[in-house]
Amino acid sequence: QVQLVESGGGLVQAGGSLRLSCAASGFTFSRSNMGWFRQAPGKEREFVAAVSWSVRTTDYADSVKGRFTISRDNAKNTVYLQMNSLKPEDTAVYYCAAKASQILLRLSRSGFDSWGQGTQVTVSS
Repeated sequence: QVQLVESGGGLVQAGGSLRLSCAASGFTFSRSNMGWFRQAPGKEREFVAAVSWSVRTTDYADSVKGRFTISRDNAKNTVYLQMNSLKPEDTAVYYCAAKASQILLRLSRSGFDSWGQGTQVTVSS
């Protein structure tokens, strides 16, 4: 079965950095688009970033563009989210997502069908 396990969350001061990792298994990772989403208390889950199966295409929410970088290592079945210049408004539970049931798709922000359990990121001011 599909498994997505996030790690790397924690507490950091504003302006600091964190790197999230998501270890994937149970599907053809190298042919599946991957993404990161987040959900702050009292808010809906929102798109953060996505990377295509080919690694050639990435997409970012305007709120994180220039500060966050998504990457993947298909040999390790792992996707990463490097978060720099963190702000208190980045505080949220961050979820790894996969389009595990469909392969070789064009990158989009919707249609992710598998989710990790989430990792908490807290940015103090």
